[in-house]
Amino acid sequence: MSREEPFTPREIVSELDRYVIGQRDAKRAVAVALRNRWRRQQVPEELRDEIAPKNIIMIGATGVGKTEIARRLAKLAEAPFIKVEASKFTEVGYVGRDVESIIRDLTELSIQLVQEEEQRSVRAKAEERAEERLLDALLPTPITTSGSGADVIHLGAEPGGVRSHDSDSSSDTREKLRRLLRLGELEEREVELELAEESGGPSMSIMTPQGVEEMGVQLGDLFSGMMPKQTRKRRMKIAEARDALIEEEARALVDADKVKELAIRRIEQTGIVFIDEIDKVAVGSGGRQGPDISREGVQRDLLPIVEGSTVQTKHGPVSTDHILFVAAGAFHLSKPSDLIPELQGRFPIRVELASLGRDDLVRILTEPANSLVRQYTALLATEEIELIFEDSGIQAIADVAATVNERSADIGARRLHTVMERLLEALSFDAPDLGKQSVVLDDAMVKERLGDLMDDQDLSQFIL
Repeated sequence: MSREEPFTPREIVSELDRYVIGQRDAKRAVAVALRNRWRRQQVPEELRDEIAPKNIIMIGATGVGKTEIARRLAKLAEAPFIKVEASKFTEVGYVGRDVESIIRDLTELSIQLVQEEEQRSVRAKAEERAEERLLDALLPTPITTSGSGADVIHLGAEPGGVRSHDSDSSSDTREKLRRLLRLGELEEREVELELAEESGGPSMSIMTPQGVEEMGVQLGDLFSGMMPKQTRKRRMKIAEARDALIEEEARALVDADKVKELAIRRIEQTGIVFIDEIDKVAVGSGGRQGPDISREGVQRDLLPIVEGSTVQTKHGPVSTDHILFVAAGAFHLSKPSDLIPELQGRFPIRVELASLGRDDLVRILTEPANSLVRQYTALLATEEIELIFEDSGIQAIADVAATVNERSADIGARRLHTVMERLLEALSFDAPDLGKQSVVLDDAMVKERLGDLMDDQDLSQFIL
């Protein structure tokens, strides 16, 4: 963690409470798991490698907060985090992605995370270098002509029509331009710059058999490394050019080998993998026929990564021994015991997330820092429409969402998005033409907009 003093479990739960309502057991489990990562770093080195992360399975219906808990946890830890769906992977030999691509994708994310951190640390130096390049572009290019006894250097016209005749004058001009740059008086002037191509030229795709995609990646890197670095000239305003130059100079100042080393170390020590829909690859009690063979194969392919193995990536080998794995699933048609025993043993902590009731939905609408009420109020405020949510209106919205969840599939808090969109659809459409006004959303307004849908159960299943 970047904080000098790491979060305590109580602080982690408190921070998660800002975004996720309820689910205390799940929050406590992930808080302890995160704190244990810091504790492991404090123990003697000979014992450190023996302490394995306590992976977690979260059991609960969709929309109850499983993904949000994992996502917020990764932000708190400032750790490399990736969310994958187990159903997208298949046993090698079937159509689908190789499970090792999880670690390769996590490595790319970690590289990007560390790269951004390193660039921020050298930004001041990058800004200085970018300023010098802007001044080089603004100052006229010296032209050398042959004289009788020596070359004579002429400097082109300066801004305002004044001509430079010697190095002192050129230096003065440069300093004048520097002051104007810093005052922001040249932002609209155009300059021509030579910038490096982001991709270094056309991309190269090499087809390889499934399961050995990394070979294709390495061959692609080999051939691209043999090609010269591509640059191109661009003409742009100084305001835009400054940002482009700062970014390019920051990349140049950062040591790429150091970034790879730090990124891989961070994955190995603090990486978090969230495997959603783990129940979709669980084999039920009905046997091992048909697609169940592939499902069990996915579990067996996942097992080495969860147990701890070394995955080859284009940035180097990555050990998964101490990556924290958080799995989640609804387990409607299966149960955690339907997973193969070896995989079950690698997820020793299991927490069940409760379904959301009316009171929970009311709290979700209002309490989180990113609540839907705040989101929609801010969105329509851009059109000078002031949304005023009365308590009765919020209660009515929660009642509609809870009722529809009971009548049809329970999709938890996600139902609130559907209800809110339906409730505010007409207002959102007409907002640009309405002018400045206030709109009060109370119980009567909700019933007026959604009452007919609620009364027609068949229609509500399609619309809400």
